[in-house]
Amino acid sequence: MELPYELWIALRYMKARRREAFISLITWISVGGVALGVTALIVVLSVMTGFERDLRDKILGTNAHVVVYSMGGTIRGYRDAVSRIEQVDGVVAAAPFVASQVMVMAGGTVQGALLRGVDVASVSRATDLGRFLVEGSLADLAADGPGLVVGREMARNMGLMVGDVVQLVSPSGGLTPMGMVPRIRAFRVVGLFASGMYDFDTGIVFTSLREAQDFLRMGDGVSGIEVRVADLYRARSVAREIERRLGSGFWARDWIEMNRNLFSALKLEKTAMFIILTLIVLVAAFNIASTLIMVVLEKTREIGILKSMGATNRSIRRIFVLEGLVIGGLGTAAGLVGGWGLCALLKRYRFIHLPSDVYYIDTLPVVMEPGVFVLVGLCALALSFLATLYPSWQASRLDPVEIIRYE
Repeated sequence: MELPYELWIALRYMKARRREAFISLITWISVGGVALGVTALIVVLSVMTGFERDLRDKILGTNAHVVVYSMGGTIRGYRDAVSRIEQVDGVVAAAPFVASQVMVMAGGTVQGALLRGVDVASVSRATDLGRFLVEGSLADLAADGPGLVVGREMARNMGLMVGDVVQLVSPSGGLTPMGMVPRIRAFRVVGLFASGMYDFDTGIVFTSLREAQDFLRMGDGVSGIEVRVADLYRARSVAREIERRLGSGFWARDWIEMNRNLFSALKLEKTAMFIILTLIVLVAAFNIASTLIMVVLEKTREIGILKSMGATNRSIRRIFVLEGLVIGGLGTAAGLVGGWGLCALLKRYRFIHLPSDVYYIDTLPVVMEPGVFVLVGLCALALSFLATLYPSWQASRLDPVEIIRYE
């Protein structure tokens, strides 16, 4: 198949003759600039996507996709509510829980924490808590005597090991002739968990639902119901359907709503990095524009000859637009391949390590999404196209009569 003559001429203009070697060098520098910018964009966006995905998985490891509360504070007759929630389309599992602020005391050390009482039989289906256990098991919570699963960071701070006994103090105690007296109960540490989130690992302790209800004197009531959904991104619509099924006395919050500030900040940072790194591609686009201007100056005589042979202004513009797009396309293709290769190396060999005492991860997480590659490639090509407009317009305005007279 024959190439359009505009493309054929554009490709010939990219081939350097001896006296045009400098222009050819500038052309390949422009290709390299686009490739470098595209590679940087791909790597940074893939790392930030991986960071966001990793953070989301850690948050959802100890929290449910949807949490249902009662307007009255305590849910009575929660078994009926759980049964009705599990009938909602898109719900995988539902589990009741109890939550209250307590103080943990051990060996003279005191630390505040959130006590969560969980139903051992259903919590593993509603959350990923069991996946983060590093010692012990959730089944040990249902053994004889009050059991407690604490975060590994809390255990380090307080010098705890599995088998140690701690005192839990609830500030909402009972009223006596001596005034308000906090409730105190001894719990045995039966397991440790590590979610990777420092705030969770130092500020949450788990016990069985029955022990928490008895300790907090809640009777058969619970603080809320945790819900796991099949599709994370349909959690909001599922939450609205749960509210409709349960009636006006209940309200539900999805995981996006509960972590709105965190994920909004991550999205803003990702957008800012995209804009900043796009400037690299923009600089390369200016190089394309300057290269084309130099080519126009060098090929003035050829442009005059083409026009005298019948080439229209549109054809002349197309020649230089195609040349710029070829330069931008080569750079974009090289950048996409380079970005994919570097991301693959980061993902496989993890040769960039982070200090674990500063970050909650020890290496850069990488997630390569096809949409990111498509978006970056289209942006690079669009900037390359815009860079060709002025040089091609200048070339089309040249008067063949004047060119041939003075050439």
